[in-house]
Amino acid sequence: MSGTAAMTAKQALARLRAGNEAYLKAVSPAGDISPEIRDRTTREGQAPYAVIITCSDSRVIPESIFSAGIGELFVVRVAGNVMDDHQLGSIEYAASHLGCKLIVVMGHTHCGAVDAAINHDPEGYIKFITDEIRLAIGDETDSDRACVLNVEHSISVIEESLDIRQEEEHGLQVVGAVYHIDDGRVEFLER
Repeated sequence: MSGTAAMTAKQALARLRAGNEAYLKAVSPAGDISPEIRDRTTREGQAPYAVIITCSDSRVIPESIFSAGIGELFVVRVAGNVMDDHQLGSIEYAASHLGCKLIVVMGHTHCGAVDAAINHDPEGYIKFITDEIRLAIGDETDSDRACVLNVEHSISVIEESLDIRQEEEHGLQVVGAVYHIDDGRVEFLER
């Protein structure tokens, strides 16, 4: 784990890809969750190599999906992986204070929040989430395409709100991904 925040965005993305490949073949978690790593991160602090913004869905477990252990990923979870000031503040903290160079917005197939935005009209606080997703997907009714549009929208919000485009010259990068619940594969989106 030591020095992981010093990774470039390209190195971090390669590590995530390799971690997902390992996950696809694993029968048990591969990340380091040992008492030693808990002790070391308590003493030395965290040094995550990537920020992962993803859905709160219980089937989406970023540390497992990327074969990561304690202190390796800075994970921000919210239903529908939508952005608001709280998520943006968390991302800003990870990038500016922890040195993370890679920010990944990861949607997933069979997302209940995306389905609710397409097929239902929820009330209460859920409406804040589905309204944001509807803004992202417009009239799209295909859930897979809607998932991608929602990821792309969250990326746009991050880039506009945090002036990420200006930071790209310093190595900060934002990428999109879709986690396929059925087979465990992460598909990184081309931009």
